[in-house]
Amino acid sequence: MCVADKRHYRQFCGLASALDVIGERWTLLIVRELLLAPARFSEIQENLPGLGTNLLSERLRVLTEQGIIEALPVEGDGRGKQYRLTATGQHLRAPLLMLSRWGMNFLSEDDAENGAARGAWGFLAVQAMIHGRPAPSIDESYEFRVDDEVFHIRVQDEEATAHHGPANAPAIVVSTDARTFVRIGAELLSPFDAVATGRLTIEGDEAAIRRCSKFMGLTAPA
Repeated sequence: MCVADKRHYRQFCGLASALDVIGERWTLLIVRELLLAPARFSEIQENLPGLGTNLLSERLRVLTEQGIIEALPVEGDGRGKQYRLTATGQHLRAPLLMLSRWGMNFLSEDDAENGAARGAWGFLAVQAMIHGRPAPSIDESYEFRVDDEVFHIRVQDEEATAHHGPANAPAIVVSTDARTFVRIGAELLSPFDAVATGRLTIEGDEAAIRRCSKFMGLTAPA
């Protein structure tokens, strides 16, 4: 793939080549939004405060030219366009989940207090927390309600997958807000303290709570 000189490291290296395409500021956050769901221009901009219209247009143009995203017509709106990841773009899911989990090590209370937060980002956060971890040897589901977002982890045949929407007969139901959820994932707050202060509620079987907490790399609340 050929990209403009300002984005070209001119190195015969896979990492440098990847950064030529996705290394510009805001680019990976645009990809993050499209990993959640296809979105219109206005929806992407609304969910990325601080990203200007002209810069978003430029980033979308480059990602489209490189085959990372594609623009599709919106049914019932002759002028509308919706952006979604191509198959090539979807291949970024696994590395971005690992990068997200690694990045949690650098989150601070200042980020938690002053940074933007969305319940939808919790869906990617939970995927990052379970990515590559051995799943429990039991078939069950764990449901999460983070602000207005509902999603669940399905564990089956020692494999775990994350899904939008409520679970069918979940073993546990976890309810909290986006900031508390990410605080727990970043180990800024323990699940025990979150439960004790009423910022997190967990309903369900005690053994399932402990299995889920261990699976996600967390200390089980009492």
